[in-house]
Amino acid sequence: MAPRIDAHQHFWLYAPDTHAWIDDSMQALRRDFLPEDLAPLLLAAGFDGCIAVQAQQNIAETEWLLRLAGEHDFIRGVVGWVDLCASDVEDQLRRLTEHPKLRGIRHIVQDEADDRFMLRPDFLRGIDALAQFDLAYDILVYPRQLPAAVELAAMFPEQRFVLDHLGKPPIRSGETHAWARGIAALSRNHNVYCKLSGLVTEADWQANIATDFTPYLDVAFDWFPPERLMIGSDWPVSTLAAPYAETLAIVEEYVAGLGDAVVAAIGGETAARVYRLR
Repeated sequence: MAPRIDAHQHFWLYAPDTHAWIDDSMQALRRDFLPEDLAPLLLAAGFDGCIAVQAQQNIAETEWLLRLAGEHDFIRGVVGWVDLCASDVEDQLRRLTEHPKLRGIRHIVQDEADDRFMLRPDFLRGIDALAQFDLAYDILVYPRQLPAAVELAAMFPEQRFVLDHLGKPPIRSGETHAWARGIAALSRNHNVYCKLSGLVTEADWQANIATDFTPYLDVAFDWFPPERLMIGSDWPVSTLAAPYAETLAIVEEYVAGLGDAVVAAIGGETAARVYRLR
């Protein structure tokens, strides 16, 4: 039986200068979040492990996450950061992949002013370098950046891409038509996988308004087969909107009636395969 994996969560040692994105509306996140905080939540929710994902764009954080992964068996893999635009990107990757738990790379593209940032020649060279190290690439974008993601995935048909947070549907505004079109287009690239994560914080969590996430999960399942979908919490960011177990329950309850094979794929098999978890 495949392990149950939370495919997307974060750790950090909070510092105002390095976590400036945590603004006044997210004061609850202005503290350290470490493996000892997550471990009991994973256990209580019936999960065997997790994938730790970068939150800062520096090598030091990636090295720190890999050290944590070496100290805690339940951290099954790390999606870290390197400067994909750097001329020495291969050297960076070669050094970091000496640690067996580096399983993917991510860049916070959603914060880039250029919606076609991922199609820059220097960035494309970095993506091309991932293949020799068998690393996945996590796509973190807003809906307006999905067309560039579609082009990127088509340019590298052998590269495994993972869309974070279901492409961040604009749940608050309800203007989801462009997002849904982008999801449909991206799904046609069979090298793209998708994380069912981060939805609670795209809803109106500050107003504590109950949200029906079914329409957004319907879009995911309309276009992606279960073997290309995986569950993730986005802890601790998700705690702004809901407790850990409730966040995971959104997806778990949706798939509960879809059969054991679907539950197993979403719950860990997809993540284990895509990230080459050992």
